[in-house]
Amino acid sequence: MPKKYHIPVENTPPRFLVVGKYATLEFREDCAGSCRECVKKKCVYDIFKENQQHISSMDEPEYLYTCMSCFRCVQECTKGIFSRVINPDYRSLGDDYWHADIISRTWYQAHTGKIPVSGAGYRGPFVGKGFDSMWTDMSEIVRPTRDGIHGREYINTSIELSRRLTRLQFNEDMSIASKLPPIMEIPLPLLFQLPDFGVLGQGVAESIARAAHRLGTLLFIRPEQYSDALSAYTDSLIPCLTKDNYTEHPSLIKQSRMIELEYKTGIGQEISAVRAINPDVIVSVGIPLNSRAAERAVVLTQDDVDTLHFYADNHGNELGSDDPRFLKEMIREIHLRLVKGLIRQKVKLIFSGGIAMAEHMAKSIICGADGASIDIPLLIALECQVCYRCKKDQPCPVSLEEVEPEWGSKRIMNLMGAWRNQLLEVMGAMGIREARRLCGEVGRSMWFEDLEKECFGPLFGERKVKGLGC
Repeated sequence: MPKKYHIPVENTPPRFLVVGKYATLEFREDCAGSCRECVKKKCVYDIFKENQQHISSMDEPEYLYTCMSCFRCVQECTKGIFSRVINPDYRSLGDDYWHADIISRTWYQAHTGKIPVSGAGYRGPFVGKGFDSMWTDMSEIVRPTRDGIHGREYINTSIELSRRLTRLQFNEDMSIASKLPPIMEIPLPLLFQLPDFGVLGQGVAESIARAAHRLGTLLFIRPEQYSDALSAYTDSLIPCLTKDNYTEHPSLIKQSRMIELEYKTGIGQEISAVRAINPDVIVSVGIPLNSRAAERAVVLTQDDVDTLHFYADNHGNELGSDDPRFLKEMIREIHLRLVKGLIRQKVKLIFSGGIAMAEHMAKSIICGADGASIDIPLLIALECQVCYRCKKDQPCPVSLEEVEPEWGSKRIMNLMGAWRNQLLEVMGAMGIREARRLCGEVGRSMWFEDLEKECFGPLFGERKVKGLGC
């Protein structure tokens, strides 16, 4: 058995005071002052110890960043002087998709490398839009030998990015006559890309590239984003070229293990030209995730392409539509179109846009993706508040332009360590030991839309308004 893949995590504190979810209000005039140990000192998570800068001041509430919501301090104070409220600054984080809870959990994972846990239990919605209307199977969660993050069984999270032959031919002596394509494997079903907004200084780019190199995954990057600082990570970079400029970068094609070409009609000629420059290069085609995505996927499988990379918008919605479908429906459509054509096994499918949490990665694979590519979570790991001030030419509140690459790469590795542990937990609870086996396994999931139709449809009929998750 090969050595198990492991992501080392290291506690990496933030550079700035983090926007906490809660504020503790104290009525100190009622404090008895005679408690042997104040409930603040008995906090099992040392939350108040990490917030010393606020304790001595009454000018502002005490904002609690890593509070686990167990409410022990509120319940056990002998004089009942504590009350807990939501920090108003917390409510203003992000937008309607990249909301405050996602940002806060990402900060916590990038800081500690641990899976976020709430002491008060899950208090969010059990159904909602997008991925929130999809639940995963946990039928094997009680097996005593399941792996989870404990390593009692081997669970493989690696995926391939190279194409496969659908048929092998043999010589008379039983040696393989077929020309075998190169095989490329990465240990995580995750790739990186630079966001289309934000303060993308040299420190940010190098942090992401360094983390990708250490993790064994890859980073999509445009030629103009290359720099001397990234030369040490060439094996981990995927240059994104176009039909018009690929001839200007033969050196990039020769030195890269994988390249991506932007989709254009007749792109097959350019794919052949790229392979003539580097016969062993893995070729991906970047395709906008619109109404024609499934049709284009079928056509491209006839070309000598390895991976199809589909781009949704930052909220995971279909492009170019007044009534866009969400990412999970689009993944399902493309996957099933290829399955129906008996060509799904020929190519790998990667999807970008709207992958905000570890569960989104797992659910994308269940829908039919081989892997996902992320961008905004990487920025959030570097303390981005998704405030969009950079779009208005206003200064970044966390000075992303000053990110130090070693610090930044540790934060991203912590985030990926927590995400992988969550994927292991999901797969262990399903009894699945291969991420590749999870691909398209919708029988291991439940969809609110289907359950509602089956359970309540016969009684009340179909919805007259747009349904959840649509």
